[in-house]
Formats: sequence, structure tokens, C-alpha cells
Amino acid sequence: MLDEICQLARKAGDVIMEVYDGQAPMDVAHKSDDSPVTAADIAAHKVILQGLSGLSPDIPVLSEEDPPDWEARQHWQRYWLVDPLDGTKEFIKRNGEFTVNIALIDNGKPVLGVVYAPVLNVMYSAAEGKAWKEEGGHRVQIHVREARPPLVVVSRSHADTELEDYLSQLGEHQTTAIGSSLKFCLVAEGKAQLYPRFGPTNIWDTGAGHAVAIAAGAHVHDWQGRTLDYAPRESFLNPGFRVSIF
Repeated sequence: MLDEICQLARKAGDVIMEVYDGQAPMDVAHKSDDSPVTAADIAAHKVILQGLSGLSPDIPVLSEEDPPDWEARQHWQRYWLVDPLDGTKEFIKRNGEFTVNIALIDNGKPVLGVVYAPVLNVMYSAAEGKAWKEEGGHRVQIHVREARPPLVVVSRSHADTELEDYLSQLGEHQTTAIGSSLKFCLVAEGKAQLYPRFGPTNIWDTGAGHAVAIAAGAHVHDWQGRTLDYAPRESFLNPGFRVSIF
């Protein structure tokens, strides 16, 4: 099913680019938590929802743009976890650092993931313990890699004092900032070695990138050493976490 999900992510990327390129209005609004949402988020959501219902009508979908209530999803064992446009702030800034995220969750674990960056035309995907990067029509398998000093990738839009304190105690390292779930993918492909996160994230922000990272050999744990868990729970919030090669 991975190829079909990649194609679906590209279709979502196409409708996002219609807004990004100015062919359709952006229509920026704000949700109850003050996070932005645009016409591109909604259009991509509709494309993905329709595609998944055709590919796997028996598997429910949890999308950021229309999350089912707790009563509906509390007994789900297998479901699609979708962020139609991850990095909406970067999208509005038009810096290209946003992605389409689609993950399949099975018993709390992300077993398939696709992260597509439409502006960069880069597709990361993972299934059955393998991860790939597709760029310029070429698809290659990717793996984590060590580097000295390590490159630490951080959020472009979510700096905080906890992160600053952590980095100050880390020892010799380099840092780079980038938006969306591309941070997971930089660790997965060996360009970065660590992605620490203290600020808030939701499960749809991390599911697909998590799948790619672990398939490439990375570890994704909260700050108590537990792997991030996507089994249904009432809150969509993740704990803080780190993505690392060690």
C-alpha cells in the first residue's frame, strides 16, 4: 500500500501548491488554540480523506482537520493518522518547509509513514522496517549516520528555554533549524543526528516522521526513555521527546 499512499500525498501536495502559488486564496483563519489553518489545509484534508476511504474503507482516519471525538476512537487498534499540511506557519511564510504527513498506526505503533514536501519535491516513506527518500525521480534507501560533531536539528517556530538549557549542556555540536516533520527525516537520512523537542506537539505532527525515523534506525523516545505511543487516548498531545541515532 506504500506506493498508493505516496501517490495520495502527492495529490494532496498538488492542491496545497495551488494555494501556495496564488492560484487559489489562502484564507488564513485561527483555531481555538490559536494555531493557523488555511484553505490549503482543508483542501489537502479532503483529498486524503477521499483517497484513504477508497484504499482502505475499513480503517478509520484521524486527521488534524477533523479529529473524531473520544467516544468514536477509544477502541481503535488500527487507524490512519494524518496531518494534511504540517508546518502551516512555514506555509504562510512561503519558505517551503512544510509537509503532507500520513501514517498508519497499528496497536500504538507507526508501521507505515509518508512525509512529502511539495515545494522541495522530496518524498520520505517507510514500511516494514525500511525507509526511503525519493528526489528527482530517484528513490534510495536511507539510514541514520554518525557525525562528529553531531548536527542537532531544532524547530524553526518553537524555540524555548528548556531547549536552550539542554543544548548548552550537550557538548560540542552544530545546530540547524527547519520547520515541520522534516526534522525527523533529516535524522533518518543521516544529515542530522539529534532532534530534541520540549515544546508541544500533537500526534499527527509526529506519526509519519516517527515511522520514517525508526525504519531508518533512529530512536524516538520521550524524556523518560519510553517510545512515543499512539494508542488512542483522550488527549492528542505528545510528551516532549528526542529523535536520535543513539
